Amino acid sequence: MTSSPAADAVLAALARVQDPEIRRPITELDMVRGVEVADGAARVDLRLTIVGCPAADRIERDVREAVLAVPGVDSLDLALGVMTPAEREALVTRLRGERRMPFGPGTLTRVVAITSGKGGVGKSTITAELAVALAARGLAVGLVDADVFGFSIPGILGIADAKPTQVGDMILPPVAHGVKVISIGMFVEDRTPVSWRGPLLHRTMQQFLTDVYFGDLDVLLLDLPPGTGDVAITLGQLLPNAEVVVVTTPQAAAADVAERSGLLARQTGQTVIGVVENMSGGVFGAGGGDEVARRLEVPVLARVPLAASVASGGDAGAPVVLGDPADPAAAALRELADAVVARGRGLAGRPLL
Repeated sequence: MTSSPAADAVLAALARVQDPEIRRPITELDMVRGVEVADGAARVDLRLTIVGCPAADRIERDVREAVLAVPGVDSLDLALGVMTPAEREALVTRLRGERRMPFGPGTLTRVVAITSGKGGVGKSTITAELAVALAARGLAVGLVDADVFGFSIPGILGIADAKPTQVGDMILPPVAHGVKVISIGMFVEDRTPVSWRGPLLHRTMQQFLTDVYFGDLDVLLLDLPPGTGDVAITLGQLLPNAEVVVVTTPQAAAADVAERSGLLARQTGQTVIGVVENMSGGVFGAGGGDEVARRLEVPVLARVPLAASVASGGDAGAPVVLGDPADPAAAALRELADAVVARGRGLAGRPLL
């Protein structure tokens, strides 16, 4: 790499270009292999991570914009190549390090699992909206769709057809509304049911938490399957440090099953931090959220009203928290995000020195 004031200026500009999947500067990822500038003509040698990199067009566009904005640079000759297998492996090792479970006890990332006693209570919608609301506050947010039998997070977030990128044995998750997302729905054919049992479910959850590169996160959300099955038990074992939010409906009869999901979380060492009453104030009765909160001795974090905007937003992949600020459902979901942020990180399981 030739060093000159002009070349240094171009390199500084390239340091502001990020890989859209890894979310790190391309210079830091060793993707820039050479920079030369002569008589206003710049040449940049760029190495992409893999052949057919889905972010290639965006990276090329961002590189051209950055370089041509440098004073004194009139043209750019951009040479695109691909990293060798050894270079990719070195990159994966540097990014991921030797730590195989980045979100277990001792992590600086808050891990929040969203659970429910039964299906159909809007748990996945609450999870997706909460993730987007947190990202809108400037937090780095990851989302694991652990509801392997009823995966719906990609559709709710508008990325139903998105696929992760694989670099060596590292998986780069798609990003939607500022949230990094991984789901089993990204690995199966459309409408193919998942009929897995315990050991395979355990390996899948472990892979999502270890082989998927989320980078440095402030918050990792998990959308758990309803009930107290294998996935909930596995994640309780892998992530005993997780905080748990229980989603229920206003029906008093829903309290029993919702309480069980919270009690299971506590049996694995996880901390139940509160309850969300979804579809509140409508035709589903009243008192369910308060009753679950009373039994678990935690607060009701939010009451999200039954609203057509939430359903239509989920169908369109347009989270309601990014829409009309006067929408009552959007306001309640933003209040939920505020409550989660206000609680802060606990010290349980973390070293004090």
